[in-house]
Amino acid sequence: MKLIPISLFLLCVSFLTPRAWGVTATYTNSTQTVTLTGLGGSGGVGQSSVAWGTCAFDGTNTNCTVSAPYTGVGGGGTISLVLSYPGNGTSPFTANSISPGSNTITFGVLPGTSGKIVVSLQESTGANVTFLSDNFVFYYSDATCTGIAAGSCAVGQVGLTPGATIAGTVYGSFDATPVILAVVTASDFGEFATVAPATWLEIYGTNLANVVSQTWGGADFHDGVGPTALGGTTITVGSQSAFIDFVTPLQVDALTSSNTPLGSQPVVVTTPGGTSAPFTSMVNVAEPGLDAPPSFNIGGKQYAVALYSDGTFVLPTDAIPGLPSRPAQQGDEIVMYGIGFGPVMPSIPAGQLVEQANTLTSFEISIGGVPVSNVPYSGLAPNYTGLYQFNVVVPANTGTGAVPLTLKVGSVTGTQTVYLAVTN
Repeated sequence: MKLIPISLFLLCVSFLTPRAWGVTATYTNSTQTVTLTGLGGSGGVGQSSVAWGTCAFDGTNTNCTVSAPYTGVGGGGTISLVLSYPGNGTSPFTANSISPGSNTITFGVLPGTSGKIVVSLQESTGANVTFLSDNFVFYYSDATCTGIAAGSCAVGQVGLTPGATIAGTVYGSFDATPVILAVVTASDFGEFATVAPATWLEIYGTNLANVVSQTWGGADFHDGVGPTALGGTTITVGSQSAFIDFVTPLQVDALTSSNTPLGSQPVVVTTPGGTSAPFTSMVNVAEPGLDAPPSFNIGGKQYAVALYSDGTFVLPTDAIPGLPSRPAQQGDEIVMYGIGFGPVMPSIPAGQLVEQANTLTSFEISIGGVPVSNVPYSGLAPNYTGLYQFNVVVPANTGTGAVPLTLKVGSVTGTQTVYLAVTN
């Protein structure tokens, strides 16, 4: 599982009714003033620079805050809408009309700059909930305009008029509904768009949690079974509860249930902020992937993680500074790991920590095109859940250098392109 940063910055301020499945924080007049200054435009589409509330430099970033009382999520409290950017120079934020004459805008940043928008709810219950989001709404409560004709005091018209301004306090709402943008299997294990029962997923989106970050711990397990709720977030895949390992507002890592139905299935995230619209994923009987992180891409070859019993990695010698490694030879026993390989015997359900020996009902692997006949172990890894372990003995005649690994479980052939370092 891997946490990734925000890669997109088009944050929409929408003047639409909040979605019915969400929970809305409705805020009244802000304490601070918001000012937009027109930069001009064409075809009825304008752009403005943004002066957002009260700004303070923390030594690294400038944080510009607009705050107001709100009602709704968590019993109400104080909402803070913070536009943050590196350094202490001029704000890079712009407000861009989405269509001719529109007062609905997207927030953006000037070319060569960066920034983010954080929404925080200091709830009356005492919780401080943070969202990285694109769905807050604002209206001017007492707008004053300059540089435009009387009766034209509107966001869209200001953006079309260079030098014109609109300023005042604002009010509106924040829709805390979780939004799913992508669902893939764990990124270090293939990052497939097609998933499977008892498989680790990464779910990306916005408002996926109302905590900054939380990872499951020992106290979250009961009778050796992992949690189906973490930090107030729950997930279902095909109406079956998933086991949740890690949550942030932008990413959730979860293990699908062994009972997840096959075919096209809805993935749904629920938080105190509401329930997401279903995101459709295809569920196959298996979706096998070996552990092969980007750091193991060496010389353009993606190597799988493979280990000797002493902890040395099976890679070209000294391939990664500080990581002991050497290529494998005929007769060496090595260990690899994977996800998505399907049921084992005896049956151990997803979410249950593995405390007994088990074996895959079907497993085939080849090294350099040579089938491996000596597989001392192929099953779920002890003391984990959803993680498979493969002890294999390197056969003869595999070739040397980076040789391909291929695998099959039942009727499903793995689709990864991964390699193992081998020498004579």
